[in-house]
Amino acid sequence: MKKVKILLIALSLGFTTVGLTSCDNQFEEINTNPNNPEEVPMGTLFNGTNRYLMEETRNGWWSARISLPWMQYSAQNVYLDEDRYAYRDANQAEAGWLDLYRAASNYRQIIKYAQDPEYLKRYNYADAENTIASARIMLAYTFDNLVTHFGDVPYWSFGSQDADFQALDIDKFKTPVYASQEKIYKDLLKELKEAEAQLSSSKTGIQGDLIYNGNVENWKKFANSLRLRIANRVKAKLPEAKDHISDALAKGVITDNSENAQLAFENSSANGNPFWKMYYTGTARIDFFPNRTFIQLLKGEKGTFARVDPRLYSFAAPKGLNWAEYNEGYIKGALADYVGLPYGIPNGLKAQVEDFSKFNLFSKTVLNANRPEVLIEASEVNFILSENKGWSQAEYVKGIEQSMLKWGVSSDDIATYVTGLPAANQENVLVQKYIALFMQADEAWNEYRRTGYPNGNILLMPGAQGTLMDGTTTYTFTPQRSGNVVAKDIPARLRYPSIQQTLNGKSWEAATSKLSNKDEIDSKLYFAK
Repeated sequence: MKKVKILLIALSLGFTTVGLTSCDNQFEEINTNPNNPEEVPMGTLFNGTNRYLMEETRNGWWSARISLPWMQYSAQNVYLDEDRYAYRDANQAEAGWLDLYRAASNYRQIIKYAQDPEYLKRYNYADAENTIASARIMLAYTFDNLVTHFGDVPYWSFGSQDADFQALDIDKFKTPVYASQEKIYKDLLKELKEAEAQLSSSKTGIQGDLIYNGNVENWKKFANSLRLRIANRVKAKLPEAKDHISDALAKGVITDNSENAQLAFENSSANGNPFWKMYYTGTARIDFFPNRTFIQLLKGEKGTFARVDPRLYSFAAPKGLNWAEYNEGYIKGALADYVGLPYGIPNGLKAQVEDFSKFNLFSKTVLNANRPEVLIEASEVNFILSENKGWSQAEYVKGIEQSMLKWGVSSDDIATYVTGLPAANQENVLVQKYIALFMQADEAWNEYRRTGYPNGNILLMPGAQGTLMDGTTTYTFTPQRSGNVVAKDIPARLRYPSIQQTLNGKSWEAATSKLSNKDEIDSKLYFAK
């Protein structure tokens, strides 16, 4: 019997990641299970890896307890310290790190399968070059998540033999170096450009893929749009990024919701949306609610828009509902029924927020087993276009319209909202981009660190005063110590998982020595303002 390759099922059960831990060459022997198939059809492995990636990065740990509250889309009423930046290393940083590398390892395995003529004879469901290109795009998406959360990280590239790109190859590199952020960003842009060129619409895509169902033209737009996003993020630091922006736009990007890169989920406990799962499966926690600052922005009480955003009713349910009433169905409430959960409150006020009928649950549109998770969408791309055209009005309005259409807002309500809308400028475009990135909080965090928007006119910043739902009781948002730092701003990064100091100490030490404040949450990353 042939040795089993590293498959998603093994990785999802918690096997350590290739190239990141110290283990011997008996890994494949240990991983052999005679009761499981030795190989998996390409579409199954690709879909499984994509789903694993999105489930583990949009779940109750990586997203719901880090970027969603930090960017003040959500707030908690149980673990208040987490909203004040005291995240848990093992459950969040370490788990997210390993999950991302497990996904990356699987994408590399997909590329290996696509290069194996014997495998292709048995499972010839897609053109080999299109399969490799699709995996390269998803690898870029995965490593982009790693570098934006941590900084320098172990990195692997399909198209580069750079000596610093040592991840995912335990046979050669048991303690891989951490590649620099600059090198990684340069290679991500190159990989996405090459992957788009490698895709051929005259040949078969990966049939049944849960993002585009094998539509190669849409995969090309995804590659170009992701390259546009990354190049726009680093354009102030990386001169060639501007050429990538021009090239990506010339080759075609996502501008309409029909082209959105998003992963479909099913109405089942096994394959439902990961955010929905937190509320309805397993321990079924009702801990996460729309943030008061975000609700105030949507109501026009904060920011420059001074009008009610109709997405308010797509994002939140009216207050006053217990869990049973919520699940029986509800109607849109009056504007006063939307107050949001106060954010960053001290533990001494916890009793004030234990009764969740006093504030808002997320809407049924959000808490929906079928809700797809977006990788990149038309509204974001249009806002990037507005920025690169000198804050153009047309793309600014289209970005708002595409976001509202995606969330089910009626054409009449959209027309009412955009009539007399404050003109496009840096603040207005970037705040609307922030609203549109709801439930894509990692990218909103990237944008905050790049631009400083939304600023303290909207977000509750460390040291500022917040109010409870009564509108009169005040408190001061005081972050908890995280590592050796009490943050004075939204955290600039995550600390490396502590286990890296043991497993890969020399590489960890070299990487942290290049950070402005060592391995702390206030060390700014390469792209930060």
